[in-house]
Amino acid sequence: MGSFGEDLRRERLLRGIELEEITAITKICQRHLVALEQEKFCLLPGGILSKGIVRGYAGALGLDPQDWTERFLEAYNASAQNADDDRDWMTFASNVGKARIMRREAVEMRLRWLGAILLVLVVAAAAFLAVRYYGLREGWWRTLMPAHALFAAVHSAWPPVRSEAAHLLSRLDR
Repeated sequence: MGSFGEDLRRERLLRGIELEEITAITKICQRHLVALEQEKFCLLPGGILSKGIVRGYAGALGLDPQDWTERFLEAYNASAQNADDDRDWMTFASNVGKARIMRREAVEMRLRWLGAILLVLVVAAAAFLAVRYYGLREGWWRTLMPAHALFAAVHSAWPPVRSEAAHLLSRLDR
């Protein structure tokens, strides 16, 4: 018994079937069929697609797809071509997963901070409104924020505002 690719090619030739016929029956690209026969597994799409190609090829020849799939996996694992492919694929897949998790965590963190800031603003606004309401009701709000000191500071700081500030002060005194 020879190698996987040689045995597969021999079975096809014994049955007198051309690669074009298998391509027409299975709709599998001819270059993938040639890659199987030449055991150039790196040219196959990989994973479950490669197994599907072997099953289709074996089925088109009238062979047992399960047996040939097992033989393919043994030949694939025995070849040195799969070591780098699997490692690269697994690294890629883990990096994609990590990137998605990091993006999701970043979005969640931004939403948490936004929620915390909004909560602080709402609490501050509610506290201000409560103090103002009760201050106005009890009559001490005007003393909490004296307008006279503000207008006096503006009056001394900027001469064009003096006349307007004096007018406003006179209205507040009434």
